[in-house]
Formats: sequence, structure tokens, C-alpha cells
Amino acid sequence: MKKIRNITFLIALVVTAFSCEKNVIEYDTTDVTGKAEFQLHYVVPVVAGAANNIFKIEINDQLYASSTSPLATYNAVPSGSVGRFYTTKVGENNIKLYKGDNLELVYDKNVTLTEGKQNVFVYDFNQPPVVIDNGFPYEAIVTDTTADLQWVKFYNFLFETEGVPTDLKLQYQYQYTVNNETGEKSNWANVGRAVSFGESTGWEVIPVNVTVEISSGTARIDYRITAIDAGGNDLGILQVMNANNAFVNYADWWTGNVGRRYHHIFAGMRAAKPTSAVRQFTAL
Repeated sequence: MKKIRNITFLIALVVTAFSCEKNVIEYDTTDVTGKAEFQLHYVVPVVAGAANNIFKIEINDQLYASSTSPLATYNAVPSGSVGRFYTTKVGENNIKLYKGDNLELVYDKNVTLTEGKQNVFVYDFNQPPVVIDNGFPYEAIVTDTTADLQWVKFYNFLFETEGVPTDLKLQYQYQYTVNNETGEKSNWANVGRAVSFGESTGWEVIPVNVTVEISSGTARIDYRITAIDAGGNDLGILQVMNANNAFVNYADWWTGNVGRRYHHIFAGMRAAKPTSAVRQFTAL
């Protein structure tokens, strides 16, 4: 019996020793230090549809996207989940875009990229892209109660007519419901500064007055745009052509989500078709 007890003790000791070992959890990651990270946006003012989608993307003659995950008009890649970026070398890079089922080469331009995260905008097949810093790392706001904020970054890629970028500075503005019982609205407030073509605001805080307190937190946010001409004159609310060829005040709304960050990209044509609109791309 003594031998059996000793064997049992030894087995228990071995099991205890193994259970006390550290379990090292490893993640399959790639070090991006010293690399350029980018998201590629396609905002050329063309008619939305498969014929104008980009079915092949090459960076420095290396395949980055194909027909299995095409770049749709007024959209961006990488697609599929929030916060994804392509990586490439720092410095000059070549971008080639192939349009439609027949893979027509429509874009072949060089761009200089820096270390870190940036957003690259192809807005004209005949021009180099615009590169705008992503604004990462993102600011965090911590409170001891339920948060009520989101972030929006506005971009001006508005054309007047085909081949003619707007010369207007655009001031993006928002309004939200301050009293959910009465429906009272806030005054209109600016989303950052007025921006010229090819520019963006910074990440601007937008209040989200949630209607259901114990929830992820959403609310309707209304938006409009005012225009400033080359002489600095305030032209009031921006007039844009609608689907019926009539000029109307620009107005739109999006659902605000607590803690999220959104790119609001204004593209298309103000006085021709395809007409203009803000497209939302989620950053976080």
C-alpha cells in the first residue's frame, strides 16, 4: 500500500507541475514598423455600377485586390472589416487600377507614402491621388457614465461638372436632437473648419443623444453644407443638382453610434450627373 501511495503522490506532483506552467498565447501578426499603411478610396465622379468597378488593383506590380473583392465606385479597400489597412514600402509607390470585366487599365500613377496610416484618394484617372493622414492613433475620451460621443471626419471631393473640381470651400455642419421627449433640435454647429477640394477636417466630436440608455447607443444626426466662394463670401447652404435636374439645398442624415469614427466623403458632381452625395466609410 505504501508503494501505491508513493506512486499516487508522484503522479499528483507531476500533474501539479504541468498545471503551473505558463500558457503562452501567441497571435499571428506582422510587424508594420517602418512601413506605409493605407486605405485606397475610389471617388472618381463616374456612374455607380459594375461597369465602373475596379476589378484589379496592383501596387508596384503586385496584386492587392481582384474580382473576388472589387473596389466599387465611391468606396474603399481593404473591405470586409473595420480598421484594415494595406501595407507597402515608405516612399514612391505605383498604383494601377483595372476597370470592368475586361480589366481595362484606367489608372497608372505614382504616389509618395509615409510611415503610418493614411488614406489615398483616386479622384481623377488623369491625376495623381491625394494622400491624407488618417489621424491615428485615435483620441480616447473616458467618462464615468455612459458616453455620448462619436467622431466624424469630412472630405471635400466635389466636382462642379466633369473634369472641373469645385473652387468652393465647404463647411460641413451637424444638428442633433437635444430633447428626445419634445423633439427639440440643437443649433447647427460646424464639423471642423471649411475645407477646399482635396482637403479634410480633423476628427471632430459629434454628440449622440441616445434614445435607449441601456444600449450600444444610437441617434439620428442631421447634416448640411454651407459654401464659401474664392473671395471668402458666405454663399449660404450649398445648392446641388438632384435626380430631377433641379437645384436644391444639400441635406442628409446618418445614424450616429457612440464611440465610432466615420469618414464622410463628399463626392460626385454639384451641377451635373452623376450627382453628389456623402458616402460614409467606417474607421472604427
